[in-house]
Amino acid sequence: MKNISTADTLELVQATKDGNLEAFEELIRRNSSKLVNVSFGLLGNTQDAEEVVQDSFLRALNGLDSFRGESSFETWIYRIVVNLSRNKYQWKKRRGDGLHISLTGESFDDFEEVEEILIPDESLTPELLIGMKEYEKKIVGIFLKLPEKLREVMILRNIHELSYVKIAERAKCKVGTVKSRISRAREMLREQL
Repeated sequence: MKNISTADTLELVQATKDGNLEAFEELIRRNSSKLVNVSFGLLGNTQDAEEVVQDSFLRALNGLDSFRGESSFETWIYRIVVNLSRNKYQWKKRRGDGLHISLTGESFDDFEEVEEILIPDESLTPELLIGMKEYEKKIVGIFLKLPEKLREVMILRNIHELSYVKIAERAKCKVGTVKSRISRAREMLREQL
């Protein structure tokens, strides 16, 4: 095998399968920063992203015999990172991550971390969530009762965020007609709410 740093990915994978851990370290070196960025994009937290990438490389090492080379190693490890990132995101979501506001202070004199204080986020109480769901149902019900032409322009404008010109092209009408329909639809919604 060539020098580890100049070997191609498939050579490194094969060398790792043969027990050469230096080859696996090179795979990690080549791919880790890109994978941390991918995971960070899904999780929004650097520590979680780094943890997921470490776990992904461990899974890759343990499951390397199952790597058949039908796709590139990069694609294979990317899928592992994405799947583990999604799992981590769902795990944190189920446990209420983000429902607390964390106030962490640091002493800049000696860089010692001050104890973390958790303050519960009470802005979404169960009563408020129920009220929001009921209000949502009411809006959807009223929205579905709108005449089709009004409903169409509202969807194109508010959900697809199209310009009036694009809506006019799709609805095969004039821009003024689009504005009029949107105005009528909003007025009907206001009256019903």
